[in-house]
Amino acid sequence: MKRKIVGLVITAVTIAVTVFLFSYCRISLDTNLTEDTSMKAVFISYIEYMKYFDEKSDREVQREIDIMIDNVKKYQMNTIILQVRPFSDAIYPSRLFSLSYTVAGAEGKTRDFDILAYFIEQAHKEKLKIHAWVNPYRIRNTTDTTSISKDNPCYKWLNTNKVKIIEGKGIYYNPADQDVMDLITEGVKEIAENYSVDGILFDDYFYPDDSIDLENYEEIKNTISLEDYRLSNTNQLIKMVYKVIKKANPNILFGISPDGNIANNYESHYADVKTWLKDKEYIDYIMPQIYYGFFHGTKPFIETVNEWESLIQNEVLLIPALALYKAGETDKYATTGSNEWIEHDDIIKRQIKVLAKRNNYQGFSLFRYDYLYSATSNEQLLNERENLLKELKS
Repeated sequence: MKRKIVGLVITAVTIAVTVFLFSYCRISLDTNLTEDTSMKAVFISYIEYMKYFDEKSDREVQREIDIMIDNVKKYQMNTIILQVRPFSDAIYPSRLFSLSYTVAGAEGKTRDFDILAYFIEQAHKEKLKIHAWVNPYRIRNTTDTTSISKDNPCYKWLNTNKVKIIEGKGIYYNPADQDVMDLITEGVKEIAENYSVDGILFDDYFYPDDSIDLENYEEIKNTISLEDYRLSNTNQLIKMVYKVIKKANPNILFGISPDGNIANNYESHYADVKTWLKDKEYIDYIMPQIYYGFFHGTKPFIETVNEWESLIQNEVLLIPALALYKAGETDKYATTGSNEWIEHDDIIKRQIKVLAKRNNYQGFSLFRYDYLYSATSNEQLLNERENLLKELKS
């Protein structure tokens, strides 16, 4: 009898230990599964290309790219938002667009290697993700057409209703034109089919002014309001782009980085953010440019984040863009909070802490690379970067 009791005790202990070990392993596994996978991104723009690539050989440009990727990793970032189509052009060999003057020196020149492919290859080696950043409508920041080559798809549309020269703003495609929509969509399709990007992002350059599409609207003005017409044009493009991306590769995320001021999206850009955050088949993530401090006079940071979060009724991820570039500078539109970025040097750090508590939060992005890595005498920016790094390493 005693042997049986002893045997039962030993068996019970064995089972208990086994259960404990299994539970411990499972807890450890669950802990690994809850590891922070949120996006920590930095924008690399055509401004960086013109600074670091200008008049350099292909090999020297590759070395500059290697340095960029190394710097991104050093700062604990995990994603690069890479501007691949700045001005109706491309930083990669394209059947649709000429090679961008921002990486070649002049439009129409060539390079012997694919800049986008190299960025992706080197970034993925370092376990960094690449999101291809596209400016859909912008052709030039100036009104000068002399630098536009015959290889640029807009060339054949100059002096037509498809392309508009806007004094004080630049040259833009007409968002109401179907051929323009098809060109932009085909350009995105080319990226999605030929490059292993992790995402594709449009920024807030939608309608550039209030006259660009009036000729198009004249034909249907009795059937729809001008505002609804413009919102529907933008929505049509976004839906077309989303569809071709998912057909090419369902794993590629599609996001938009609209104006942080929700009203501006409707009154100026005709970006229907409320629909994108309610219905399906538009976007996977929203990256509002919440370029405001905590004490901004009209759009304080926390209040603005709350506004954006309240709009999300689908599964779209919230990944705000933050204004590192304002550190140490006067924010002239902030009224009562205009000196906040001068008086404080831990704003980005505190903003990330606020965002981390949001239900739809899936990361942040910083505008832009040079403000995070280049040498500067701006003491507030240096301290802002140091505080940010401490937060990311903690």
